[in-house]
Amino acid sequence: MISLQDSPVIVDDGQLLSREEAAARGIDCAAARKATLAHRILSAHNTAPEGDATLRLRFDALASHDITYVGIIQTARASGLKRFPVPYALTNCHNSLCAVGGTINEDDHLFGLTAARKYGGIFVPPHLAVIHQYAREMMAGCGKMILGSDSHTRYGALGTMAIGEGGPELVKQLLGKTYDVPAPDVVLVWLENAPQPGVGPQDVALAIIGAVFANGFVKNRVMEFAGPGVAGLSVEYRCGIDVMTTETTCLSSIWTTDDKVRDYLALHGREADYAPLRPEGPACYDRLVRVDLAAVPPMIALPFHPSNVYPVAEVAAHGEELLAAVEAEARKQFGAAGEGLKLREKFRDGGLWTDQGIIAGCAGGSFENCCMAAAILDGQSTGNGEFSLSVYPASEPQALALVRNGAIAKLMEAGAVIKNAFCGPCFGAGDTPAHGALSIRHSTRNFPNREGSKPGNGQVSGVALMDARSIAATAANGGRLTPATDLDWDSPRLKNINLDYRFDPLVYGRRVYNGFNQPEPEAELKRGPNIADWPAMHPLPRHLLLRVASVITDPVTTTDELIPSGETSSLRSNPLKLAEFTLSRKDPGYVGRAKDIQAVEKARLAGDESTVRARLRDWCAPLVKVDPALCDSLAADLAQLGIGSVVFACKPGDGSAREQAASCQKVLGGWANIAVEYATKRYRSNLINWGMLPLLGSAELAHSLAVNDSILLPGVREAVEADADAIAGWILPADGSPARSCTFRLGELTADERRIILDGCLINFYNR
Repeated sequence: MISLQDSPVIVDDGQLLSREEAAARGIDCAAARKATLAHRILSAHNTAPEGDATLRLRFDALASHDITYVGIIQTARASGLKRFPVPYALTNCHNSLCAVGGTINEDDHLFGLTAARKYGGIFVPPHLAVIHQYAREMMAGCGKMILGSDSHTRYGALGTMAIGEGGPELVKQLLGKTYDVPAPDVVLVWLENAPQPGVGPQDVALAIIGAVFANGFVKNRVMEFAGPGVAGLSVEYRCGIDVMTTETTCLSSIWTTDDKVRDYLALHGREADYAPLRPEGPACYDRLVRVDLAAVPPMIALPFHPSNVYPVAEVAAHGEELLAAVEAEARKQFGAAGEGLKLREKFRDGGLWTDQGIIAGCAGGSFENCCMAAAILDGQSTGNGEFSLSVYPASEPQALALVRNGAIAKLMEAGAVIKNAFCGPCFGAGDTPAHGALSIRHSTRNFPNREGSKPGNGQVSGVALMDARSIAATAANGGRLTPATDLDWDSPRLKNINLDYRFDPLVYGRRVYNGFNQPEPEAELKRGPNIADWPAMHPLPRHLLLRVASVITDPVTTTDELIPSGETSSLRSNPLKLAEFTLSRKDPGYVGRAKDIQAVEKARLAGDESTVRARLRDWCAPLVKVDPALCDSLAADLAQLGIGSVVFACKPGDGSAREQAASCQKVLGGWANIAVEYATKRYRSNLINWGMLPLLGSAELAHSLAVNDSILLPGVREAVEADADAIAGWILPADGSPARSCTFRLGELTADERRIILDGCLINFYNR
């Protein structure tokens, strides 16, 4: 089904060659690396001098939604924003349930509309489109690059290299600066043959994720899709695979383009944005993912990660052992609350019975997916039992087309509930299942709590990811897990599905505000009472004393665990209120500990030396036993000693691009993270942009570091200024045992990144 090759491979004239075959043809692999689509598009957007190993990219357009754009614009305003220099779409698909949190969600939307007027932006009102569907329909184009503040910013199937990053990276673009990244490796994803009837894009995507996530095969690399299998896929099918590449932890993605892409862009009035994209001459790739599309069966990602994948048929027939492992993981993650997830009890009458189906968002809510689900459910019934089905078309133009071709009627007649464009099911703000329920979803993620349950309150449910086709097949069986390949695809009902899409531009033309290149500097920026400015942040001091406020030993820590999605979404415009939820699902004691540490730093800044010295005597006692002179010198000049908190996690930052996963720690006085490795570039970038040290330590720290230990980093400012990779320090155990020396690494930092850390945050960097 999928094979991996960890060595260079060459494509020449549409043929896949081994390195030996390329050598026999006299192909120079080093030169051929410049022929990949990824290299050519990156080079066209790179402003760095030739030969510089760090790319300095400027993007053609930006996109944010209503969880992120307020903070981005507030940061940019504080840093000198005058106007939006490129098209910037402010969509409203996350906080569009305006009954949640009083007026604050709609206050954010009003802020977004007035910001679009003031600075010359594009405002897409609530319920009109999910962020990525609008970008596909109205922004993506061949050879372009788009930067978004949502991690699933992926438009590679339309010839656009798109990257999802934390908000501060968009701030840099708004201020005319660059996105800096080491030149990435390029991984060829070679598609062969054609999918079986009933196998959809989510099935292919999950199969790829399962093959490459755990081993980091494509981490921080670009995935370039090519091969004879591409031509047989519709554009929406390609988009459905492409959007899920985020879950592989790759940096971006790009596909070869053809007449189908041209027709798609022409359908949306943008044929001029088409260009044929193919490798020019022999192209060399660093690695290979080879996919036999014909061998991919319907797949399911069991809780609690998109990489936890198995064939649907295997789980449906005899998945008790697999579900036992999920139950064990629930108990491990949630403690007593995890006992409520009894998935094995859902096996009865010879099958596995699910409780809820959702087809939604940028991955599932496409016209084609909804049409396929409608055809499968035509004349069928979802039943009147526990199982329910909700379908969210990804945009109003798509919903209108589904009304006109009859698909909506078929879905409704079968018992499905049709809802408007909304990302809620993807991050826990809509269709939260019952306690103990199993929800099957064509959406993007199934992390713990992603569906909206609250294990801290004894509420827990599970999400499994599936393709819309198999969800519809399951719905037709009243919730009994069913792969879509079990259906008779030769029946007239399924053989002649109407996929004739007609895009109606009136929906956007009448409601979307497009003010690009037409800023109104005198326009009033309307800020509701919940929209707050960032608190003052201070430059990196000469020395740092870090108190360990949390130690997380899970193999991977998601951004959902660092700052919860769902119930906190309405507070994303208020840094102080949002910070109260930091690590609330993973370590409820973290906020209290961080605040206690921050109080000491506030006392230091206020000149209350007696309070500070009293705490230092306690915290630094282990160091007195090994280096009393150092203790005395630090206590003698408190102006040079910063005091803050630090979080240790083995591999933090998987998942969302939300910068609040880092900024909330900084608001609470955090100065650093310590990790064995960072799950994604975007989380590490978020730490840096909020002035936090992205420290790397040994795996042994997971066993030897404890909450309330202290870490002293003398001379840390000089080390950052000198571009030192290693930072020497001391671990001061809370149990009073003698201090022990330690060394942390910073990893590669650009000159600007070092300066941001030294200045204390991106805002300070731009206001020096």
